[in-house]
Amino acid sequence: MNNDKYNWIYFFREKGEDLLRSLSSNFYVKDASTLINNKISSDKNFEITRIINLASQEQWSREKLLNDILCITYASYIAMLEYRNKVWAYDYMTFSRRIGELWEPFCKLSFMYPTKKLLITSPPDFNQIKRDIKNDAINFIRNLPISLEDKNDLIKLYETPWSLMGSGSIKLDLDLHFTQNNYYYNCDFKSGFSSNEKGNTNRLLLVGSIYRSLNQYTRNIIFVRQPEDQNNHYLQKLKFSQYWEVYCADDAYSIMAEFTGFNLKSWLESNVDWINDIDKEFRQHLERNNLISYLTW
Repeated sequence: MNNDKYNWIYFFREKGEDLLRSLSSNFYVKDASTLINNKISSDKNFEITRIINLASQEQWSREKLLNDILCITYASYIAMLEYRNKVWAYDYMTFSRRIGELWEPFCKLSFMYPTKKLLITSPPDFNQIKRDIKNDAINFIRNLPISLEDKNDLIKLYETPWSLMGSGSIKLDLDLHFTQNNYYYNCDFKSGFSSNEKGNTNRLLLVGSIYRSLNQYTRNIIFVRQPEDQNNHYLQKLKFSQYWEVYCADDAYSIMAEFTGFNLKSWLESNVDWINDIDKEFRQHLERNNLISYLTW
């Protein structure tokens, strides 16, 4: 696996070098960094598709396929971070956010290509849920043994709070939705909870309450990259609510393994070595700016 890793890192670095040479000096750094990220991501997706087709032809095991996909993805992340930093050096905010953006899809790969049976699903539409609830309630009122005038008054009273919500829709989509053993799982991935998480926390509480009201066989789960003691009170607010299960760091990997049948934590320990896999220039930049700790997965 390590030989494959180094070959893939070399492959994606060559892609990065080719792109870097093609950039003109008058490129805005933001445009150049977007171009690098998109190009390396596109190359990664192409290679993963090729590997999936090869795995199908040669009847690879699910574990071998996932191993290769994780390896390709990690190698692409190495090059993506290095070459983005060459055109636009990372600061604290952009690097911490970027690591979170990469951690989520990386973890989701073990759900997309599991060694254990599960089914990825789409989130429900809130407007459809609202229509179903209203229709059920109105039909119930219409069948009550009361006068037509009273029924109309009840329906009018019932529709009033719905009208106060306006025409907007609550977005119920999270990072991952799947079913397994007759349970519905709604999952969100977070790199960490900091001082700017108030709005997101309130949204998660609202979305979690809606999901819990829809089906008793529903579990809402938050996976957090950082250890629990490195997060603030917003995480605790979610953890001690009745709507969310919260798993941090090693606990998050353990519950992921229960769902997918694949020990992602063990894979990371055997194959991922950020400090030594990134090049010297990038490592020195991260060390100078106290950003190395964000490479703890």
